[in-house]
Amino acid sequence: MDFADYADIEIENNAQRLPLVLCLDTSSSMAGEPVALLNQALRDWTAQLKDDVSLSHSVEVAVVTFGGQRVTAWQGPRALSALPNVSPFVPAHHFEPPRLQAAGVTLMTEALELAMQLVAARKTELRSLGLQYYRPQICVVTDGQPTDANGHATEAWRRTVPVLAAEQDARKFRLFAIGIGGISPRGEQVLEALAPKFHARLQGFPFRELLQMMSASASAEQRGAGDEIFERIFAQFKTQRPAYEG
Repeated sequence: MDFADYADIEIENNAQRLPLVLCLDTSSSMAGEPVALLNQALRDWTAQLKDDVSLSHSVEVAVVTFGGQRVTAWQGPRALSALPNVSPFVPAHHFEPPRLQAAGVTLMTEALELAMQLVAARKTELRSLGLQYYRPQICVVTDGQPTDANGHATEAWRRTVPVLAAEQDARKFRLFAIGIGGISPRGEQVLEALAPKFHARLQGFPFRELLQMMSASASAEQRGAGDEIFERIFAQFKTQRPAYEG
């Protein structure tokens, strides 16, 4: 993929960047209230992010969805092609969330692989521009378990486990894996394998709290916090009572 085309997103400052990928399940099980709650939480979080002076000019947001029959990268509200040739990362102070709809299957494996590619490409691009960056963050959110393109449960996700472990050991990014709604114990086991340190199974659809946790994690990354701080932030998030019940 060629991610060199970033001309339509203006680089306005030399602040150290923090790439953040929201990898969101938009399969058919998220239809109705869940996706409506997700859309509202994204709108509220976008406004809060822009009001945060520190985060608004350092965080860069990309959205990857897995639903329908494909994985989609979004540059703000705009869906990119199946193989995007432009960077989906948008500075937080310019970011506008997409309006998501729910349908189809749960291509979580392919979505995670795309998220990793996007992060690697953005880091390369930032280096070429002479810009520094904090450790990127990827957050995958799902109420199910990985399927293939026909909607059948698949074990293909296992191929990502050693890759994710090696990349995180090398401090190339930090992965959060969140199970919501009626996710099954099997789905929870998948998330634990993908993100042994930062996985959770939560009741309801606490998207607002989840996005606030990502902001807190981004702030901690800016401060150069140690792993124990991220573990504390995540543990507090897991023990909060969700505002939204399924």
